Amino acid sequence: MRPVENYSEFIGHTSAGVRLRSAARDLTVLSLSIGRSIGRSTGWIRFPYYHHVFNDERRGFERQLKYLRRFGEFISLDDAVVMLASGDEIDGAYFCITFDDGFKNNAINAVPILLDEKAPAAFFLVTDLIGIDVEKDCDRLLGFYDHGQTLMEFLNWQDCRQMAEAGMVIGSHTVHHARLSDHDEGRVMDELTISKAAIEKNLNRPCEHFCCPFGIPVKDFNPDRDPKLARHAGYRSMLTTQRGANRKGGSSFMIKRDHVLANWGNSQLRYFLSMN
Repeated sequence: MRPVENYSEFIGHTSAGVRLRSAARDLTVLSLSIGRSIGRSTGWIRFPYYHHVFNDERRGFERQLKYLRRFGEFISLDDAVVMLASGDEIDGAYFCITFDDGFKNNAINAVPILLDEKAPAAFFLVTDLIGIDVEKDCDRLLGFYDHGQTLMEFLNWQDCRQMAEAGMVIGSHTVHHARLSDHDEGRVMDELTISKAAIEKNLNRPCEHFCCPFGIPVKDFNPDRDPKLARHAGYRSMLTTQRGANRKGGSSFMIKRDHVLANWGNSQLRYFLSMN
């Protein structure tokens, strides 16, 4: 069995009903996007986040970056966190691109396009899966998704070093892709600190940013506990999957992000990235 290389393969396990509902949602979003504008206001940082850029998504990803540049400036996660932590007004409109999980196609397909477009990005690693051999550990990798039908190849540490040397930020996504709300404080601290230490050891540079797996407040993490634990573990930020713009007064330990697929059309970007 070979790793998935195209989005068409990635969704191949889904039923016709699921694909039909997805198409219907796309049409609804298209109609709702009419009259909306990403750049109607300023004073914000938005965090579009991806998981993958498959071979058949490269052209779409490049188009999206060019489209977003019309409405704001691309900045690094380090700079975005400084802005948020300062508490000052955000003077302008900014995008900070991030990727979750640490798939191999991030390095193969996304990074070259990011470099061409001069768009820094942050990549969050599930450290226990970095460098896993797709042949020797096929069953383990198939278990990453609940349906067990999709084989994804993950980055190795050399990939991560090269990405960091190219100016990309490498952060933690826990050791085991853990849903923090399922665990007690001790286990959460282990997920935070062990993943951080692995990244710092293998990259020989600080790991200062944490992205919460699944990322929905209350459901997936304890908003009263886990941001404090991330700060105590030595991180400068914690990112969620709650949608919306980050504005003055927003916490760098409750960063909102907007999930994006690299083959989405501009209308979908316009709809989701104009939401407050």
